[in-house]
Amino acid sequence: MKPKDGFLLREVDGTSIVVATGDAATEFSGLITLNQTGTLLWRCLEQDATEDDMVAKLLGKYDIDEESARRDVKAFVARAKDAGLLEE
Repeated sequence: MKPKDGFLLREVDGTSIVVATGDAATEFSGLITLNQTGTLLWRCLEQDATEDDMVAKLLGKYDIDEESARRDVKAFVARAKDAGLLEE
């Protein structure tokens, strides 16, 4: 699973944002601000990670149980899909 072409993660003044560029900018106006966890998950998506990969990354980075990590990953992916940010 990976972001659609044209959606890029950028850091602006210490804040991580996803911006649309090129053709993607004609379909998506605005930007998305990510917290530290969202940034970590987006970077996983840039590497074409699976949900299981993303859960493992959260478990390795944070003191969190697997059920919570899995729920958070599913919620993040669902929101990204709803916003049209991910390839089908």
